[in-house]
Amino acid sequence: MGSLILSTTARFLMPLLLLFSIFLLLRGHNKPGGGFVGGLVAATAFSLYAVAYDTNAARRVMRVDPHTMIGTGLLVAIASGALSLIAGQPFMTGQWGSFHIRGFGELYLGTPLVFDIGVYLVVLGVALLDVFSLAEEKS
Repeated sequence: MGSLILSTTARFLMPLLLLFSIFLLLRGHNKPGGGFVGGLVAATAFSLYAVAYDTNAARRVMRVDPHTMIGTGLLVAIASGALSLIAGQPFMTGQWGSFHIRGFGELYLGTPLVFDIGVYLVVLGVALLDVFSLAEEKS
């Protein structure tokens, strides 16, 4: 695009938007937020970068192809539901576990968060695939 103000703002806002998307992802199980909203905010960060520079620069910063994100997100979401089948419970029943980390304490992890991570990756991949396809299309 060539605008100094836009490119500087995009470089400044991108890490903040990505950090906010992670906050929304981690907060989302019991409060508003989650994988869907977090994925949209992350897609907004990369879209802003693509507008400020170009789609090739945004793809380089992203380092992962959107198709790969979509596939990985689907696998993570399905795997989170399949863990309950291994435990002999219905599909998508929440499973919880805790891990002790020396110097930090107990860390509790559940399949709802893992499912939200899968949704985050799928939404991010689909949104960026759409934005990049529209931005690269020649009229």
